[in-house]
Amino acid sequence: MKGHLVSTVPVIAGRDIALPRHVAIIMDGNGRWAKKRLLPRAAGHKAGVEAVRRVTRHARAIGIEALTIYAFSSENWRRPEEEIGDLMGLLRLFIRSDLAELVRENVRLKIIGDHRRFPKDVVALIDDAVARCAANTGPILAIALNYGAQAELVRAAQRLAERLPPDQIDAAALESELETRDLPPLDLLIRTSGEHRLSNFLLWQAAYAELLFVDTLWPDFGAADLDAAVVAFGSRNRRFGGL
Repeated sequence: MKGHLVSTVPVIAGRDIALPRHVAIIMDGNGRWAKKRLLPRAAGHKAGVEAVRRVTRHARAIGIEALTIYAFSSENWRRPEEEIGDLMGLLRLFIRSDLAELVRENVRLKIIGDHRRFPKDVVALIDDAVARCAANTGPILAIALNYGAQAELVRAAQRLAERLPPDQIDAAALESELETRDLPPLDLLIRTSGEHRLSNFLLWQAAYAELLFVDTLWPDFGAADLDAAVVAFGSRNRRFGGL
């Protein structure tokens, strides 16, 4: 297992804070944000993209090494076709408008999940974006697209069963087959909108992550909310099963 290490950032709340290396976010509440304002759901998703920009920029600014965002789950295909189309359109827009900034800011872009199911032009945009960021050496932005943790674990187990005898399959071997194998261990998982479940996201990786459920709807989540989450993380005593 990879070691859980934290760095220290002295700029949040005026004091030293144990900074998580890897933060993951379940970005929930776009639809409810729009409904509260009597707007179509598409408006909520558009506002959610603006929140992605705010949060990813601030995560880089405070020194978070890796940020993983749950953008489209394998279960989201159950949503109406019109909404899925809106989400694909926003993904196109985000890549086209933000790719230059990611390259300039030395961000390493990673996709987890099976994005090959997306429309061909979206797949091409994603592949081009990953390729253009491939030489970067800075913070990691991992985007979960058509991702489901149970399917990830099944695929990992199947690959291990093909090449290893049962007595050689252990936690480290399974972890080496996960899509997050080149990311730091997950330290902090945040879910917005007041829901209290993981929704098939990073189930293995979250085994010893700190979980934080906040009431803020995702489009309203910003730099101050991320700072508050980091402060909450820094106040927790992580024992990893020990005393």
